[in-house]
Amino acid sequence: MEGVGRPATDDLGLEGGGGRCAYQGAPGAFSHEACIDLRPWDEAVPYDSFEAAISALKAGDVGCALIPVENTTVGRVEPAASLVEAAGLTVVSEAWRPIRLALMAPAGASLRTVRTAESHPLALRQCPASLSTLGLIPVEAFDTAGAARAVAEAGDVSRAAVAPARAAEVYELSILRNDIQDFEDNRTRFVLLSASTG
Repeated sequence: MEGVGRPATDDLGLEGGGGRCAYQGAPGAFSHEACIDLRPWDEAVPYDSFEAAISALKAGDVGCALIPVENTTVGRVEPAASLVEAAGLTVVSEAWRPIRLALMAPAGASLRTVRTAESHPLALRQCPASLSTLGLIPVEAFDTAGAARAVAEAGDVSRAAVAPARAAEVYELSILRNDIQDFEDNRTRFVLLSASTG
């Protein structure tokens, strides 16, 4: 999967939803980052669930979908992996991407003020030791960037989010600590899906 320039052979989505790549999550999520970095020529289109992203591809609303299916720390990414297997779509390519988790909070917050860390359940499972060391209570959210957005909107200095560093830029949060994943070699495998069978 090329990340620089559009390959001459890349004809995904030239009909219907061409030039649009579906991903699950809010802007700033790891899947959004993957779309921007791996498919910079496409418009990255967010969906609230993996099922909605795959359905959009099947309906022709987008030309492709980038879905995480496996993580080196927690194993299969569910329900995404099962949905991909059942979808009957073509896996065009795949890419392993490093996953670096950042702890972020509103301006004025510090490691002394924050009490909770909100994120997607899979992200929280990648940093339990770090959160415990920091004395933070994990709180599940639908998405990493969605958690960052909720924390930003609340403006509560006792609430933090665990998300990609890019989400801090998107939602104007301060990063309290970078690289809080428990394992240095924390990577996720993304697959690029197309509705085309030929």
